[in-house]
Amino acid sequence: MSEKAELILEGKSFQLPVVVGSENEKAIDITNLRQETGYITLDSGYKNTGATSSAITFLDGEEGILRYRGYPIEQLAERSNFLEVTYLLVKGELPTKEQLDAFAEKIKMHTLIHEDMKRFYEAYPTYAHPMGVVASITCSLSTFYPKSLNPNRSKDQVDLTITRLLAKFPTIAAWAYKNSVGHPVAYPKNSLGYVDNFLHMMFSLPSQEYEVDPVITSALDKLLILHADHEQNCSTSTVRIVGSSQANLYSSIASGCIALWGPLHGGANQAVIEMLDVIRNDGGDVMKFVAKAKDKDDPFRLMGFGHRVYKNFDPRARIIKKACDDVLNKLGIHDPVLDIAKKLEEVALNDEYFVERKLYPNVDFYSGIIYRALGIPVDMFTVMFALGRLPGWIAQWQEMIDHKEPIGRPRQIYTGATTRDYVNIAERG
Repeated sequence: MSEKAELILEGKSFQLPVVVGSENEKAIDITNLRQETGYITLDSGYKNTGATSSAITFLDGEEGILRYRGYPIEQLAERSNFLEVTYLLVKGELPTKEQLDAFAEKIKMHTLIHEDMKRFYEAYPTYAHPMGVVASITCSLSTFYPKSLNPNRSKDQVDLTITRLLAKFPTIAAWAYKNSVGHPVAYPKNSLGYVDNFLHMMFSLPSQEYEVDPVITSALDKLLILHADHEQNCSTSTVRIVGSSQANLYSSIASGCIALWGPLHGGANQAVIEMLDVIRNDGGDVMKFVAKAKDKDDPFRLMGFGHRVYKNFDPRARIIKKACDDVLNKLGIHDPVLDIAKKLEEVALNDEYFVERKLYPNVDFYSGIIYRALGIPVDMFTVMFALGRLPGWIAQWQEMIDHKEPIGRPRQIYTGATTRDYVNIAERG
């Protein structure tokens, strides 16, 4: 007999089903709560509410576990690559070599965006935030592919839409960067791999072709893998709830970009660099700011340390730390901001105050350092995050469509005025 939870309201007992996931996660199913009791639950921020059942990503913040489709993130980051992980998330299983080659070839066939879209970029001022440009251009793809508007079309049509989005998003992102610096765009070079091609479009100039460095490619590839999905976070839940209205994939992903753009979500690595700049501009005394961070009455906070989900350590940070060191050593960069970052890292890993409170450097700390070392401006950081998160968003949207989930429609507890009569404006005094 399946386990039940008992809820007692107004002297009456109600039995609620208990749902157990494949990793022994437990939930009380309240699907029929309002219908049976007249009550709803109140959970601000949905911190204790499961909005869906998903087979994509498992996350255990207490134990520092992250798995995609059952595969540990450590193994994927060490032995796989971003395109293979994309296939895994979207298709559900790791591909054979033939399947992966065919997948990569299909993507290469669709990397160009319509020439008319260049006019969109030209219409934006150079100071337009790249994330706003990326979100709007992504949404506009639906106007160029009207057959994509119905998410319930044939599987082949949906697969084509997914392929187009995976192929064109790096182009859209790189061209947003080019627009922000006033440079001419670089077209895709499909002889290159997925990550190499993106770097080419970012940094190649008419007079100078970007030379792809395997150390840099490897570090960026790992970063994209680590960001590829993260369970039901703000942007992922946004993609699913927008998609639940039967909105097309392009629009749903654009909504994820907008949610990710918020500084409380995707802006953490940008906040790290801004914090390091503050320390540098103050003279670079790291221990002064460590003392300020320890002072509970001081408003200063160290950014990029600890994590709201991972309570003991961020498994992604352990992986990307080595890639970060490799990039800095390879490039031989002498940047006072990066020197400050390394000093802060050393303090956080060894100071008893930080160790006891589990204020370890997280993935945002290291990703910000890598992006700065590569010459990627802070306004592009959330775009880089979105590039990595794209396959996860697509997989979540597709799962939601396949499960025929109902339109998202949260309830509320009303706290406004009760019924009152309208008074004509002349009589209001």
